[in-house]
Amino acid sequence: MSQMPQQTAPSKCPNCAEPLESGDRFCGACGHDLSVVPTPSQDHPTLAMNGFSASADGAPWPVASEPSGSDTPAAVHLPTDLAGTDSGGSPLPPAPGSAVSPASGVRFDRPPEPEEYPLQAPDPRVAADLAAAGESKVCVACRAGRVDSDGYCENCGHAQPRERDHMEQESGPVAAVSDRGLRHHRNEDAFAIGHTALPDGTPTLVAIVCDGVSSATRPDDASLAASQAAGESLLAALPRGTHPQQAMHEAIVAASHAVNALAEEPATAREHAPHQNAPACTIVGAVVTSGLLVVGWVGDSRAYWVPVDRASPPARLTEDDSWAAQMVAAGLMSEAEAYADERAHAITGWLGADAYELEPHTAAFKPDRPGVVVVCTDGLWNYAESAEEMSEAIPSDAADRPLHSARVLVGHALDGGGHDNVTVAVVPFPAPPQGAGSA
Repeated sequence: MSQMPQQTAPSKCPNCAEPLESGDRFCGACGHDLSVVPTPSQDHPTLAMNGFSASADGAPWPVASEPSGSDTPAAVHLPTDLAGTDSGGSPLPPAPGSAVSPASGVRFDRPPEPEEYPLQAPDPRVAADLAAAGESKVCVACRAGRVDSDGYCENCGHAQPRERDHMEQESGPVAAVSDRGLRHHRNEDAFAIGHTALPDGTPTLVAIVCDGVSSATRPDDASLAASQAAGESLLAALPRGTHPQQAMHEAIVAASHAVNALAEEPATAREHAPHQNAPACTIVGAVVTSGLLVVGWVGDSRAYWVPVDRASPPARLTEDDSWAAQMVAAGLMSEAEAYADERAHAITGWLGADAYELEPHTAAFKPDRPGVVVVCTDGLWNYAESAEEMSEAIPSDAADRPLHSARVLVGHALDGGGHDNVTVAVVPFPAPPQGAGSA
């Protein structure tokens, strides 16, 4: 069988310069038909060397000699000198004022990319508009955008810190600090503090601390409602002459009613979340007068007594409503064993519509020496569980600087790991005269 004569294939593809093998009819890289003899291009870039120039394929050819004495170099053609065409074969029009190669579409006058992109500068017009509208929420990241109702910047989308992530408050000589901690995405603790006077003019300090039950729905709302209701109840009852211990009992009942009311949702809301527990929280509070100390609680938030004279013993003033406390009370486990168990923090008493029954605990004390009452959630006492550990963690001048001391205690918990929300109120005993405050 006869064969058609074949043209000897070049050593390199004339289209893409890829190496070829003997007998190739098409380039394996670009598919060029090797049977077509290319017309030598006159636009190859050239570099003159001793009267010869090297072509793209390495073959030398003579360079036209320049007139004697001329300093003009040989012409050099660049690939980007070729005009591009569209799909119909028409030349591509260059963009007005741009230094873009029609052949490659690459912009050569682009400035270098910065290593960092600075945040947008604040817009004084936006700030003025916010001030005129009475709005104070401006993005903490770009400092220009408004913050929407969901807590995100409308300009850059940055999530804003929640108002309750960190709170500090003073009311006369009593102070409290609450912090979200290092592991939780929100702060489910809340507090209420205040100062008033009994009918005879005796100064009186009030502190309430609540811890939302995370396994329930809306725990942050529960703790806030409970603390506000209890604080308002105490500050209303004490000036009327209600005994502080009775006032504390009534305040816990008022807090319970406030949390129960949160569960009164429309039937349609319960249909969408039928397995959610009702909002719930724990509560602990203290009332301090010139000679009386009253505490009240439900759940596992605690109150501690720390005397100014550290040679005197400190004491824990509350007993947890928890599985661990029940095991210890029943004599089934030691305190160390019970609180080392994974069930230790399972509470047996709380405020909420699904609580078994409300059993407010109250206790009254008459300390014979000055000191401070530490009212806190388990986010703190997990890192200072015993009264002795709490006494070591709080500064020695806590009675004179309650706000500073509350900050120190929160820092102690955060340094320890901050696994939970941390809330603490520091209440000096005896209550100093009205007008005295934190140094």
